Amino acid sequence: MHLAICKPKIRKKAKLNDWVIGTGSKNSPVGDISSSVVYAMRVTRRVTMRDYDRIVHTELTGKIPDWDSTDFRRRVGDSIYDFSTNPATIRRSVHDERNRKRDLSGEYVLLSAHFCYFGDRPVALPADLQSIIKIGQGHKVISDERVERFMTWIESLDVARGGPIGGPQCKDLEKRCLTDEEDDD
Repeated sequence: MHLAICKPKIRKKAKLNDWVIGTGSKNSPVGDISSSVVYAMRVTRRVTMRDYDRIVHTELTGKIPDWDSTDFRRRVGDSIYDFSTNPATIRRSVHDERNRKRDLSGEYVLLSAHFCYFGDRPVALPADLQSIIKIGQGHKVISDERVERFMTWIESLDVARGGPIGGPQCKDLEKRCLTDEEDDD
């Protein structure tokens, strides 16, 4: 799993071994999932966006969006900036020029070999972990005993390090899944 676009503050500040947790919203395409985990990843690699563009050409070719593909996953690849030009050009993707400043301000791409992606099949957090949820836009940093509790809980699901459990919540590419107002600025 990779976090390459959106969430620039998280991408800029997260370090190796940090956990990044995406929780749902009240108005998601699959209903109110505001107390559920959509994805969780432990950062196992952190690279610049320019380096990520180089990596996807050799290691992760499926991450370059292919808008003509019939496979939805290939259409929404997250390596949307081509750094072979200066300035970087944007590949046809789920983002456009309106997202450039925010996307590039994150500077880094977070990669994980230890993740869970629940997507349209989110998993409710236990009651004792509900306090880690950030209400509203933005993000929240947790650095207390709840981190250890979360790690124990997510490992108990026996899904970490595996492939996706669910699919994307937003498959209508004629609409953008996120508007500028819904994203972490």
